[in-house]
Amino acid sequence: MRMFGLVLLASAGALAQQPTTPLEAVQVAEGVYYFKGGSGANTGLVVSKSEALVVDAKMTEESARAMLEQVRKLTPNPLKRVILTHSDGDHVNGLGGFPPGIEVLAHPNARRDMEEAFKDPKLSRLQPWLPKQLVSERQTLDLDGLRVELLHFGPAHTDGDLVVLLPQRRVAFVGDLIFIGREPLIHRHKNGSSFGAVATLKKLVTLEADKFVSGHAEPVGKQEIEKLAASLEGTQAKVRSLIAEGKSLDEIKAALGVAEPSSGARRRPGLIEVIYLELTEKK
Repeated sequence: MRMFGLVLLASAGALAQQPTTPLEAVQVAEGVYYFKGGSGANTGLVVSKSEALVVDAKMTEESARAMLEQVRKLTPNPLKRVILTHSDGDHVNGLGGFPPGIEVLAHPNARRDMEEAFKDPKLSRLQPWLPKQLVSERQTLDLDGLRVELLHFGPAHTDGDLVVLLPQRRVAFVGDLIFIGREPLIHRHKNGSSFGAVATLKKLVTLEADKFVSGHAEPVGKQEIEKLAASLEGTQAKVRSLIAEGKSLDEIKAALGVAEPSSGARRRPGLIEVIYLELTEKK
C-alpha cells in the first residue's frame, strides 16, 4: 500500500519516542508564531496589542517553561489564555509549566478525556489546570480587535478537536487534524471518526486561512489538505469495496499491505481497522 504524503496524526506514543530537538520560534504572520521542537507537539502563540495567548501546552512542564521563556523574549504582554486543540498528552501534559490560574479553554469532550487521564497519580498534579472555559461548537475571542475563532466540526482525530482560526492573519491552528509523513490514526478510544475527519478536512479548506499549522509538521495550504481528504476517501473506498467482496478484516489488511505490530507492542486500531469497524459496526 502506498503511504500518504500527507496523513492524519500518528499516536502520541510513537511521537514521544522521537528524539527532542531544540525549541524554535517560527513566525507565520504578524503577531502569530509557532514553536517547534522541545517535547511534545508544536505550540502556537498569538500576540495582540496588550496580551498574548498560547495554543497547546507541550508534553512536559520543563518544555512548557522553556517555551514560555521564548514567549517572553518575543513579547512583554501578559499571557492570559491557553487554548487546547484536543486532549492528547503531547498537547496538554505540559500545563503544569504554566502559571496557576491561567485561563484554559477546550472542548467539553477534551476536558472529559483529560479528567480521566489526570486520575493517574503521575498526572494528578495537573488537575488544577483542567479547562474551565468550554467551547462546544463556536466561540469568538476579541484580542484588541484581533478576532480569534474557536471552531469544533465534530468527531475527527478525537471528538474534542478545536480549530483556532485567525481570519485577519489568514492562519489556522488545527492540532492533529492534519499531519505529514505518517499513516493516519483515528483515536477510537476518544470517539474519533475517519469519516468525520474527511468532513472536517473539507471544512478547513472553506476557512479564511492560507496557512494551517498542525501539531507535528510545517504549515501547509489548502491544496495539501484537499489531497489529504482525497487520499483518505480513497482508502475508505478500497476498504468498502473489499468488504462488499466478503473479505475479512485480516484479508483486507493483507490486501492493503498492512503489517501487524510486533508481539507485545501496545496496539490501538490502525486506519484500515478503524475504517472497517466504522463500515461494519451496527448503528
